[in-house]
Amino acid sequence: MNILSDRILSLEESQTIAMARQSRELIDSGVDIISLSLGEPDFDTPDFIKEAAKKAIDDNFSHYTPVPGLGELRSAISTKFKRDNNLAYAPDEIVASTGAKQTLAQLMLSIVNPGDEVIVPAPYWVSYFQMVKMAEGTPIVIEATVEADFKVSAQQVEEAITSKTKAFLFSTPCNPTGSVYNRAELAELVTVFEKHPNLIIISDEIYEHINFQGEHVSIGQFESIKDRVVTVNGVSKGFAMTGWRVGYLGAPKWLAAACTKMQGQTTSATCSIAQKAAEAAVLADPICTKDMREAFLRRRDLMISKLQEIKGLKLSIPQGAFYIFPDVSHYFGKSYNGTTVVNANDFCMYLLNEANVATVTGEAFGSPNCMRISYAAADETLVEAVRRIKTALEKLA
Repeated sequence: MNILSDRILSLEESQTIAMARQSRELIDSGVDIISLSLGEPDFDTPDFIKEAAKKAIDDNFSHYTPVPGLGELRSAISTKFKRDNNLAYAPDEIVASTGAKQTLAQLMLSIVNPGDEVIVPAPYWVSYFQMVKMAEGTPIVIEATVEADFKVSAQQVEEAITSKTKAFLFSTPCNPTGSVYNRAELAELVTVFEKHPNLIIISDEIYEHINFQGEHVSIGQFESIKDRVVTVNGVSKGFAMTGWRVGYLGAPKWLAAACTKMQGQTTSATCSIAQKAAEAAVLADPICTKDMREAFLRRRDLMISKLQEIKGLKLSIPQGAFYIFPDVSHYFGKSYNGTTVVNANDFCMYLLNEANVATVTGEAFGSPNCMRISYAAADETLVEAVRRIKTALEKLA
């Protein structure tokens, strides 16, 4: 008899976390690994946010809070949504959780029944697919190509919708591609969603502040569908607060209440001190994110210029986040020193072992011809990483 549940046995380990673990093991054994695998800003949390947390500690803010978050935090998020995104979510339509990952997971558990379909454009963030499975739903993947800047068309979405479709789940700016949907592209998707009034649209906007286009557009701004949009965000990426673990959503009141109910039986509220830090972050003028965004833009341009020197990589120019997602299929079938690269998994393992650079296979994101590179690292580290990659790939024949 198998003691573990079918649910846990059917789930796959996060491949971004798996690659990070392999990298750490090699580093611990003395190998000089450059890790470009994890999606984490290499900046420190701004001082004004840390000061808010210190004050909360000194003020003995160390007790349980309401399950969906402190009233002042939810009011602050409501203010942020209106100020930055022109979205009218009241405090009772907001739920703060232990990271946007929990926000999304309990959202899936709150809306998906066995057999329900959730449309997920690929490339997708690594956990979307597994979250739908965990909720006993069926992920319906629609593929975007590097030539389309990794964005799906309205026609592709229309063709994927069936009587079983419960939700559409996407991110903009996108992890892993850095693609950003502009207002016109979102408007085209909205024309499809208008025809399907029972479909829930879930927009993951965690990379909102790392957007090189100059304007972040939330799909919840469109009047005709706003009552069916769930906007997911958090403080991890834009404010370099990954370890603080605060994510949140804005949703119709009935759905926010459902997520609160689910959260009440799992984690309850997230850390009270982290909530006070997040309150300071979301109330701050977004200009405070400018220096980090400019640093990522400089690094993007540096990486693109260096990667373009490598024969066989097909690149799109990401407009947000801090990832590049090249198509590496040119190297499939090539070999060196007894190792043959059959697929993207092999490609990334080859780079780990031959170049001592950790990346993540595109297979983890639903795009088996690609790999993800995070450029959340110092400029000199990125230059050295690409030099190593170029040298290793030149050996393949």
